[in-house]
Amino acid sequence: MNRISALLCAMLLAACGADEARLPVQEWQGVTIGVETRPAPVVVGMNEFLVSARGARGAVHDLLIFIRMGDDKSWTQAIQDGHTGVYRRALEVQGAGLTLQVRVKRAGQETVLSFALPAMDAR
Repeated sequence: MNRISALLCAMLLAACGADEARLPVQEWQGVTIGVETRPAPVVVGMNEFLVSARGARGAVHDLLIFIRMGDDKSWTQAIQDGHTGVYRRALEVQGAGLTLQVRVKRAGQETVLSFALPAMDAR
């Protein structure tokens, strides 16, 4: 029974840490768009952003996703991670109070979603 308890504790700790990385989801055209950060919370320097797209039937993999850290920055295309509905890219984060912008394109339509980043730790 000790092994089961240890396994359950490890799973619980991993789940709690994962929640720290998730930002509140947003909806667009029936697609739920979520963002996770690596590390969590974000730090000054390079951070990986994972944008997930889920629809009523599961993973949505027919999107183009671009991200940037502000209006004055260039858009960077996120890389699709197979047909899992996950798109990932690393960006440099500088300063506090930043917002990640996510541009979503699908079938000739597009939108820009904004995700406020949580307080960050210095490296």
